[in-house]
Amino acid sequence: MTDLAWIDIAFTNARPQVLGALLRYFRNLDIAEEAFQEACLRALKTWPDKGPPRDPVAWLIFVGRNSGIDAVRKQSKTQALPDEEVISDTSDAESDLAERLDGSNYRDDILRLLFICCHPDLPATQQIALALRVVSGLSVVQIARAFLVSESAMEQRITRAKARVAAAGVPFETPGAVERAERVALVSAMIYLIYNEGYSADGPGREAAAFADEAIRLGRLLLRIFPAEPEIMGLLALMLLQQSRNAARFDSDGQIILLEDQDRSLWNRKLIDEALALLDKAIRHRRPGPYQLQAAIAALHSRAKRAEDTDWAEIDLLYQTLERLHPSPVVTLNRAVAVAKLRGAEEALALVEPLTDKLDGYFYFHGLQGALLAQLGRPGEAHVAFDRAIALAHSPAEAAHIRHQLDRLSAAAPAIAK
Repeated sequence: MTDLAWIDIAFTNARPQVLGALLRYFRNLDIAEEAFQEACLRALKTWPDKGPPRDPVAWLIFVGRNSGIDAVRKQSKTQALPDEEVISDTSDAESDLAERLDGSNYRDDILRLLFICCHPDLPATQQIALALRVVSGLSVVQIARAFLVSESAMEQRITRAKARVAAAGVPFETPGAVERAERVALVSAMIYLIYNEGYSADGPGREAAAFADEAIRLGRLLLRIFPAEPEIMGLLALMLLQQSRNAARFDSDGQIILLEDQDRSLWNRKLIDEALALLDKAIRHRRPGPYQLQAAIAALHSRAKRAEDTDWAEIDLLYQTLERLHPSPVVTLNRAVAVAKLRGAEEALALVEPLTDKLDGYFYFHGLQGALLAQLGRPGEAHVAFDRAIALAHSPAEAAHIRHQLDRLSAAAPAIAK
């Protein structure tokens, strides 16, 4: 067999489970990663000729564990071996290991691995980088290109993240119910951070856009671990709904197309249908949460055949609920868009202006403020807001979008003066 693509897919799918199990054995992230890499190298030597094993995950864990033990023993002159119960098992049979993979260890292993990547001691940028490197297996070069930093800088960022995790003494015992719930919330937030890093990429060609696909894959993995958790359903539905619009978000020149101006025939109906089914299932649990509410808002957009068919009144109500459940100036800012559609720019601006102190460094705040001021016939103030937005833009596409608004404002200024 010469086509090795299936092996790469097998490695990608198996990585979180295998690495999580090896981490439980060795309680050391570096050793677990090296053991996984060695198992993959051995698989590349044997699988093409012999074909895939009955259970690739079990095979990789079995080979990786033995490889890791050998590596630890080679270092025994300078480093003591872990306790025997950590690295040994009374059964060395691959089949026996495969039978135990469906037990409670499976969920806890992957959850522990994900939790390590979103440890609260790590800043968000390090959480994302560590998760993409450890859980997703992306190379340092890939991650560095997406973050627009040098390879050495990204290597240092990941190394610092691992050092912080090691210094924090993350426990390896099976988490209790309360801690597990806390971990799920942290993991969900980390996955959504990864998604947003890809979704906000500057045009469809940017390498970082692949992060969105990876976040969706991790969301599906988390849902398999917790199939009855409505907020995880909401998270996955939210990402799918946002991703469904990807083909319509930029024009041929890479310029941003606003939601109301997008060609809705380009939206991915398969992703939308999957998301709507997930959201309906989540709502039936009657345990609303922020991800479900945001997904419900995105669903209303996806159900509107034309921009003018959008149910802005329902969107306003959902944002009000989200404000009560998860108060945030960004939520209020987003609600102002719905208020502008329903009751005009003046009332929307009244919602926006009190947020100035909290959102002065936020690109979207100044962009919306400028748009509302322009609608109210206050071009001088709008120009100031747009200038501030350009200074805070995260990408050339964002800056170009605001410059286009400025050009329209300048073109309208002579007419206003008359």
